[in-house]
Amino acid sequence: MSLQGGCEMEKFKSDAMASVHEMMAGFHKHGVISDEKMREFDELCIAPPEKLSPAQIRELREQNDVSRTTFAYYLGVSPHSISHWESGKRSPSGPSLRLLAIVKNKGLSALF
Repeated sequence: MSLQGGCEMEKFKSDAMASVHEMMAGFHKHGVISDEKMREFDELCIAPPEKLSPAQIRELREQNDVSRTTFAYYLGVSPHSISHWESGKRSPSGPSLRLLAIVKNKGLSALF
């Protein structure tokens, strides 16, 4: 999922940052700023997704009634990653954490 151009699900660090991001997304859409510069504005303005505990990750998977293998497939990770997240051996980060936030807010079907 690209963050460029804005996304209604994103949470911004503040209302001011939301306004800055909206303006820059408009510039990006019209070719005034580059993809690289837009990614910098994404990082500056958009709050990172909330971290989930191992129990929350397992509960999220179980609420969607899927196996670790199926959950891993939709998140684009290995089943071992899901197992490690659920046991607390490792924590999801980056794109995986954002995808988990989408699943938490909209359900697994949002990734189909």
